[in-house]
Amino acid sequence: MEDTQSVATLMDSTTSKIQQLQKAFAELESHRAVTLNLQWKQLEEHFNGLQKSLKRRFTELEDQEKEFETKIVQSTEILEKRQAAVIAKEQSSLQRLQEKRDAAVSAISIALEKHRSPCSVEPTVINCEVEDEPSVLEEKPDNLTEIGLVTGDTWKSFQDSVVEVKSYPELVNLCRNMDSEGLHKFISDNRKNLAALREEIPLALRASTNPASLVLDSLHGFYNSDMSISDAKKDANLLGLRRTCIMLLECLSTLLNTLDTDSISSIISENTRGRAKAIAEEWNPKLDELDVDANNGNSLEAHAFLQLLATFSISSNFNQENLSKLIPMVSRRRQTADLCRSLGLSDRMPGVIDVLINNGRHIDAVNLAFAFELTEQFPPVSLLKSYLNEASKASTPSNSGNASPTVQNDVNEKELSALKAVLKCIEDHKLEEQYLVDPLQKRVHQLEKAKSDKKKATEVTKPQSKRPRPNGVGNGPRVNNVVTEKNFYPRMTDRYPQPVYDGPYAYPGPTNTHVPSFIGAPAYNFSPGHDFFGNGYHYQAPYLH
Repeated sequence: MEDTQSVATLMDSTTSKIQQLQKAFAELESHRAVTLNLQWKQLEEHFNGLQKSLKRRFTELEDQEKEFETKIVQSTEILEKRQAAVIAKEQSSLQRLQEKRDAAVSAISIALEKHRSPCSVEPTVINCEVEDEPSVLEEKPDNLTEIGLVTGDTWKSFQDSVVEVKSYPELVNLCRNMDSEGLHKFISDNRKNLAALREEIPLALRASTNPASLVLDSLHGFYNSDMSISDAKKDANLLGLRRTCIMLLECLSTLLNTLDTDSISSIISENTRGRAKAIAEEWNPKLDELDVDANNGNSLEAHAFLQLLATFSISSNFNQENLSKLIPMVSRRRQTADLCRSLGLSDRMPGVIDVLINNGRHIDAVNLAFAFELTEQFPPVSLLKSYLNEASKASTPSNSGNASPTVQNDVNEKELSALKAVLKCIEDHKLEEQYLVDPLQKRVHQLEKAKSDKKKATEVTKPQSKRPRPNGVGNGPRVNNVVTEKNFYPRMTDRYPQPVYDGPYAYPGPTNTHVPSFIGAPAYNFSPGHDFFGNGYHYQAPYLH
């Protein structure tokens, strides 16, 4: 500020300096015979111009200084807000961590208490009908029933009781009779209502004398020794059987989650666990023979193997590093995150996400990053933008100017699928504030309009096939100069045009129709790629079809 004031003072003294110069110039003029009025006016205009220029420049510098000070204030406010946001986020993370810690400590305490007093519920079971028992003991069985927990002492009596299955009571008889083939056939016949079946199968399994053995029996025929891997990918019956096996493993896991430790030990004995381990050891080498389709994250074989390990708690018998390498094969299936937690692979997720990113599977990487709270290490917006950039490069032909219409259509279709996948991911994870969707939606609209226009143009140029005459004459030669027939049978357009399925991009619905390949099994009337169970993320559609 002192420098500014000194500059302003010097500029103000310019006028007095000019006046002094004028007086000196007048004295000089008085000593000369020739007048110098013209020269003085030029000097005066020159100095006045310099003064105005200096004042204008000084004013500009003052304005720039004020603008700079304003920016400093704004930047300071922004930094303070960001600092407050970081502090709030740290406090929120610490609070969530504390809540998880408290929940873990509470769960461990409850487990230890149950382990130390496994027979604490026996008085309630034995004396529940005695009138003199305290009311506290009478209320404990009700609490256990409310949460669906079945103790080891009550498992046998629970089997003998009536299991209520509302929609499909036949499931109870099939499970009670240990009929694994009949269970497969029943699921195949009712494949349109798999959501209801998935809810009732865990209840029906309670009526079985050995649910774990029943589920292991149902795995027979998962691998057909007489069929190559490529043929197995096209066999609808085998694909349906494999989806059924996965569903039954999941339903058994759901049942086990409602039981205590003693009940689980009674269901999954050492012999049963040894049998499951033998099946897993038989399946494990076959995973190395999977073709490139397994790398798209929707492998039924890898999913069934991992689910078998998780359901029967035998993952410790296998190398954890090898198990983590199987996760990219099932990254699009909805159970992936739960499987990783059950198998104890949560700490290996950063490496799995890196593998997915390196293979161009950014959508799967974003899903796993959110599932395991790794979004700070793997920013989702950056991954989605990188995915679109790579998809754009991969879908651009080398000679775009000379590309054929078919190649150009394929390029547009790939770009459209990538854009829809990103939009779906943004919607699922609520990233609209971080990633603007308007440009993406406009591009999707342009591509869909271009696709629709090309299809209409193709339909217009398509030659019309000759149709038989209604009088039974057939496609005979045309007779000219017959006025009566010229307009009697007018040319008809297609009354039933083919629909264009360009609806909104969404996850696939549950898809499963499964049947073993034994004699008499009903055929599955759906495509091999159809997924009735909805077991996979359906983001990148070209990979799943």
